Amino acid sequence: MAEAKAEQPSAEQLSCEELSPEQLRARVAELEAENGRLQRIRDALIERVEASSGLRAEPYAAFEHSVTLAEQVRERTEALNVALHDLKYSNQALKQANEEAATAHQRLIDAIESISDAFALFDADRKLVLFNNRFREIWALCGVNIQRGISIERCLELGLERNLIVETQAWQGEDANIYRLCDGRWLQMSSRETGDGGMVALYTDITDLKASEAAQREQALAVKSRLLQSTVDNLSQGVALINAEGRVEIWNDLFLELTHLKPEQLADSPRFEQLMSASDVTLLTPRSRDESDRPLTDLTQELSDGRVIEIRTHPLSAGGYVNTYTDITDHSRYAETLRESERWIRVITDHVPALIAYIGEGMRYQFTNKVYDEWYGWPRGSLIGETMSRVHGEVQYERLEPYVKRAMEGESVTFEIEEANALGENRYLLKAYVPNLGADGKPVGFFVMIRDITERRRTSLALQQAYENLEQRVRERTSELTEVNQQLRLEIGERKTIESRLRDAKQEAERANLSKTKFLAAVSHDLLQPLNAARLFTGALLEQPMPERIGGLIGSVSNSLEDVERLLSTLVDISKLDAGVIKPDVSAFHINELLENIASEYTHIAQSEGLSFHAVNSKVVVQSDPALLGRILRNLLSNAVRYTGSGGDILLGCRRRAEGLEIQVCDTGSGIPADQLATIFQEFKRGNNAGQDKGLGLGLAIVEKIASMLGHRIDVRSSPGRGSVFSVLIPYGELAPQHTVPQLKVNDFGDRLQGASIWMIDNDQSICDGMSTLLEGWGCEIVTALSLEQLREKVAVGSARLDLLIVDYHLDDGVNGVDLVREIMPQRPDEPPVLMITANYSNELKQEMRTLGYHLMHKPIRPLKLKTMLSHLIDPQTA
Repeated sequence: MAEAKAEQPSAEQLSCEELSPEQLRARVAELEAENGRLQRIRDALIERVEASSGLRAEPYAAFEHSVTLAEQVRERTEALNVALHDLKYSNQALKQANEEAATAHQRLIDAIESISDAFALFDADRKLVLFNNRFREIWALCGVNIQRGISIERCLELGLERNLIVETQAWQGEDANIYRLCDGRWLQMSSRETGDGGMVALYTDITDLKASEAAQREQALAVKSRLLQSTVDNLSQGVALINAEGRVEIWNDLFLELTHLKPEQLADSPRFEQLMSASDVTLLTPRSRDESDRPLTDLTQELSDGRVIEIRTHPLSAGGYVNTYTDITDHSRYAETLRESERWIRVITDHVPALIAYIGEGMRYQFTNKVYDEWYGWPRGSLIGETMSRVHGEVQYERLEPYVKRAMEGESVTFEIEEANALGENRYLLKAYVPNLGADGKPVGFFVMIRDITERRRTSLALQQAYENLEQRVRERTSELTEVNQQLRLEIGERKTIESRLRDAKQEAERANLSKTKFLAAVSHDLLQPLNAARLFTGALLEQPMPERIGGLIGSVSNSLEDVERLLSTLVDISKLDAGVIKPDVSAFHINELLENIASEYTHIAQSEGLSFHAVNSKVVVQSDPALLGRILRNLLSNAVRYTGSGGDILLGCRRRAEGLEIQVCDTGSGIPADQLATIFQEFKRGNNAGQDKGLGLGLAIVEKIASMLGHRIDVRSSPGRGSVFSVLIPYGELAPQHTVPQLKVNDFGDRLQGASIWMIDNDQSICDGMSTLLEGWGCEIVTALSLEQLREKVAVGSARLDLLIVDYHLDDGVNGVDLVREIMPQRPDEPPVLMITANYSNELKQEMRTLGYHLMHKPIRPLKLKTMLSHLIDPQTA
């Protein structure tokens, strides 16, 4: 029995090995409780046995029972020891598993930290569980310390509330989103679900990819612009675009050919009326009137060389108009041939003794000969357009209707009928209805041929003979008319084909007219290039000492170029705004960084006009596009200078409002009448006191368009004779940690540019010459080149001294300035500053220049602004 009991712990040990750690702990606690009870029972029994007398009935049985109990206690104790041993083993395994789990977790942390993308792990409830530092750095841009447990929906809400996410797009053809952050970077979010229903999200930086796409779009736009120009040059019509000033801006070679003008006559954009006075082609404008004083929109003219042209004028909603010149010589000759054929047909039919007519759509007369009109007593030609029922009367028409139906079913019908003529005499007529079949084989009308057969009734023989002769003559005439009709159908078909082509040409011209705005916005670089060179040359001349008379002439030229620049830039800007080319680049910045530059600039402008200028600055952080906001304020200040007389005051100031910062431009000028306040922001609307100013009336229109694009409110208050107050309300912003903007001020730079070594690369020789003349006048040592190869021929690119590199962004053969700088810089031991010059105002290019650390200046270049920029780049302490 003792041996059997000794095997019991082994069996219990085997069962314990199958238990989990929690079950083992419960089992040990159970055994310890049971062991405690057995020990108490044993002690009680031993005490009882020792205390009992020898008179007890069964002392041996009690002792044997106590021994049995002691054996059971021993067995339970051994089982307890085995359980404790197993528990210790399980604790060691659990500790090792915890250490391995901690190691695996740390390795997971290290793995996601090594990922170049931002990583985030969400559980089944889309709560944030795990993320790396790159994910944390993204949220640090807007001051958010991201924590575990936040939902993905709250992440997006925070991104929008804190202006972290500026724009959201869907990735083409993939289940992913693209976000543009407040620092200009683009992130692509890719997500995948985990096995437990959670989600893993990766945020990849695709800024370079987006910049590449933008460059490809710009290249495609340039190709389309060339195709558009080629299309205009290859139109089958002569085309001339006249702007709101009445000057020719766009034309093609066919226009020159038809008007016998020469290209050099249009070189300086002459006025259209003056230009056409040198041509034998009639001048046609939207203001032209005919002899009845009605608007004349088209006319036809035969030229001295025998050609016939059709001239049409099409007014434009933005001002100006487009004239088209179509050579319709062939069409005119064909129409004349048709008219001649019709005249001969009438001459022939009018001398035929039979009554001849043609009934067309709606049972209306479309042709009658002279005999037909006289027989029925109608004035010549008055039957055309009348219905058969009205001409014959309802009663007579009911008699004719069965024959009409048979003819309209394709049957040639001949019948005799009694009918009264114009004199009221009843005559017997022989009528023939011959159907006229259309292109589809169905009748579209019928020919009517009538003979008076009254005399045939009088004698049988005469009647028979007349009938036979009439039948023969009817067949002959029917055959002749059928042939004539066939010829007419052919000629009518050809005429319809020509008219269809003319309609297509008109639609093509209208499409070209509709694409005018985008065309102007796209070719701004080519428009501004020669103007840029002229501004550089005049700026260089103004720097040179010269007699007062010549200096005055050069100043007048400079002022005229400035007027042309302002007008051209305004037209290009309004076209770009209409075409949607300009996109806002909104960011947070200190408003004083913008206002100080504008105040310095307009202090000199106001002084030159004899005005007093004051500025009240602010250090408030606002949220806007600095360049576009600067354009709004400059346009408002230019407007104030234009309408304020000498001795007046102009104020540029700021006021804090609850909803944002209000920037005001106040003047003591002529003011605006109350009935004009609603129209001053319309295009080509100017004040009554514009004087000799040559503006187009687009300044305030541009202000309204840009403000609408940025979401800024524009207000105006004015009192005639006392002045005006224009204000723009800008929302407050919050700066990113790394936000810095260099400030440029207009100062007296003295000799800071003396001896500075500057290289310039531009594919336009005139701009190179103008820049060289201007910078040499400032004491700079400048080297200009049309390409990198030419620059290498002039200087040692890798070792020669260089203080500043100036590069045009658009070069020949598809090369841009960025590619050229990247080829130069690795060859040099230093990194001189780079100034990129372009007529491209796109946000993508601005962002690219910021990323590369280059400085950007737009064409046309103003000498004073260029001098400020050069001094800042060569000697930053001057800023």
